[in-house]
Amino acid sequence: MLKSMIFLLLLTVGTAVASDKAPPLQKQYPLDRVAENVYVVHGPRELPNPGNQGFMNNPSFIVAEKGVVVIDPGGTVQTGEMLLTHLRNVTDKPVVAVFNTHIHGDHWLGNQAIVEAYPDAVIYAHPRTIEQVKGGEGANWVDLMARLTEGASAGTRVVGPERPADEGDRIQAAGLTFRILHNDRAHTDTDIMILAEEPGVLYLGDNAGNARILRMQHGSFRGNIEALERAAASGAKVFVPGHGPSGGVEVATSYRDYLAMVYETVREGYDEGKADFEIRPALLPRLAPWNDWAGFEHELGPHISTAFLEAEAADFE
Repeated sequence: MLKSMIFLLLLTVGTAVASDKAPPLQKQYPLDRVAENVYVVHGPRELPNPGNQGFMNNPSFIVAEKGVVVIDPGGTVQTGEMLLTHLRNVTDKPVVAVFNTHIHGDHWLGNQAIVEAYPDAVIYAHPRTIEQVKGGEGANWVDLMARLTEGASAGTRVVGPERPADEGDRIQAAGLTFRILHNDRAHTDTDIMILAEEPGVLYLGDNAGNARILRMQHGSFRGNIEALERAAASGAKVFVPGHGPSGGVEVATSYRDYLAMVYETVREGYDEGKADFEIRPALLPRLAPWNDWAGFEHELGPHISTAFLEAEAADFE
């Protein structure tokens, strides 16, 4: 009798835990081949919401001789599982490594799905990302995604990176070489760009969006511009942004030019003694090539404020 009661209790608890997990992604997102053996699921260019169930970035994988390498598997366990479904339709090779481009959880909370399926996979990120995830940012992102999706990301938990990847590192994984580019502060102070040398594919992370403007509250305009100039000079053939379509070098240069236009115009206004809100009328006409990009209206005000503070700080360097 006691054994039967314990079995029923365990069954009840197991059912409750399973029922706490939200359903898989309801929408179908295609897998795009951007280079030989390199695949990307290009996510929606919108913020996390109940409709997209927290999926908004560009999860990717590369099939190599000795296994599969995943880059930024998404912002929920459901997104990570969607990526695995695509992966298994392409190959039966195991995932041996994962790269996370920066601290923002919409790019890496999908680690959970990868590690549950492939426990031996090694997860790389910048040392500051590893530190910040352990310091509580991971839990903050789980909570944020749950709120923004109204529970559609339920079941997602923190599975952070544990292996450091920093400027100048050349990491061997699955028979490929991955070169790491990091300059102290760009989109954040945790960003790494990842050059898969053999296929010639450069993962920009959120140092660039394509047809999407990205937030800069914890970044540096000058640092981000420098990062994208390095990206453009990398020799890569294919550029995968953190959000929006992949493409050629113009993915890096177009976003660089947007950032430069904002910063240079704000700097001009600052030098003329204008307040940040007085600079917007002069800036808007110069941003015509980007004003139809997702997030433009939402991010422009914060971008002007951030650039103004950076211009002000530059006077004290």
